[in-house]
Amino acid sequence: MTTNTKKIPLAFGSGVFELNIPEKNISSLILPSEPEKMEDGALLIRKALEKPVNSKRLSEIVNPESRIAIIVSDVTRPTPTAKILPPLLEELYLGGARDENITIIFALGLHRQQTEEECRKLLGNEIFKSIRVVQHDRERCVHIGETSFGTPVEVFEEVLDADLIISTGTVEFHYYAGYGGGGKSILPGVSSEKAVLSFHSHYSKLFEGEPLSGRIDSPARKDIEEAAGITGLRFILNVVINSRKEIVAAVAGDFIKAHREGAKYVDSIYKIKVEPADAVIVSCGGFPKDINLYQATKALENAIPAVKAGGSIVLVAECAEGIGNQVYECWNRECRSPDDAIERFKQFFEFGGHKSAIVAKAAKQFKLYIVSKLSEEESRRAFFIPAKSVQEALEAILAENPEAKVHVMPDGGWTLPVRDKR
Repeated sequence: MTTNTKKIPLAFGSGVFELNIPEKNISSLILPSEPEKMEDGALLIRKALEKPVNSKRLSEIVNPESRIAIIVSDVTRPTPTAKILPPLLEELYLGGARDENITIIFALGLHRQQTEEECRKLLGNEIFKSIRVVQHDRERCVHIGETSFGTPVEVFEEVLDADLIISTGTVEFHYYAGYGGGGKSILPGVSSEKAVLSFHSHYSKLFEGEPLSGRIDSPARKDIEEAAGITGLRFILNVVINSRKEIVAAVAGDFIKAHREGAKYVDSIYKIKVEPADAVIVSCGGFPKDINLYQATKALENAIPAVKAGGSIVLVAECAEGIGNQVYECWNRECRSPDDAIERFKQFFEFGGHKSAIVAKAAKQFKLYIVSKLSEEESRRAFFIPAKSVQEALEAILAENPEAKVHVMPDGGWTLPVRDKR
């Protein structure tokens, strides 16, 4: 008897893997409820800038003497900065702002410095040539206060030198802060190493609790917004993008209230109710979501609500830049078992090590497979079972249970399954 199969493309870096799965084994294709008709992204941005949330227009705030800092995302984020900046600059020019008084600052947090070519590509050649561009330097931060969580507010001096701080970014789910975007460009984006480590250290206290992704009341989000308020973040321009990295919504204005509007939109299209299945095959959605394992684990966490306890998760992530964090790599070498990583994390927070503990926690609940460019040894050290292809991983699952029901998540970096509690 012939088995009917369905072919499903799954992004892998800048390429695609094809999964052939028997239709009888498909529980569902977990896809966002993305709008079919697309408005022009630049038009959406202009509309947001013309009617900012709880704020005057930028053209009414600036003058020819205003020193302006525009914070933008680095290469690990999918933010379409080259599309965001032209309408943003047009709005500033309406108020008389001048190029010589504008500085574009890449928010790196603790990420690596970018190459000149990466900076040029992210900004667009014309803007890169005409406006001063700097990258965050965590050694050049100034202490200006402390949040109620005890996090020091230590911000890059180039940001603090500005009369007007504008933040750009993407509103999307985040495993710890609930959502990306908003004040996250300040903390951890342009903060000192001490501040970033203190901010992330709170996660160890929340590790055993409910997942924080998609929660606007995440304690980390509150910490972020206190730090951004102390810093003087005045205005944000954030976008929501779809799985094709096209702009589907834009919000501008007050860094808290505008961000909340963006989060509502994200929820409306990317929170998907599911019944847990025996397995989930999840692609991060391709580059840059799967640039390294450090970033790719976010899709793994998003997939967890869609799997039954004891089930399997297949993570499809190219990881062209390997593990992506030296501490994470070190923990993977030194922790011999998931229990080792979890116990170490409870006893001692180390930035990067938290990723090892996150995967370890998942590995104790599920069987984890990974399809990547990591070596077999790197994969196993990270508590994954390596597979050469998505097909090989699926065959391993079906060999154990031929009747297994499988969810497929092509856009795991964006999509957040939520269990239907009816």
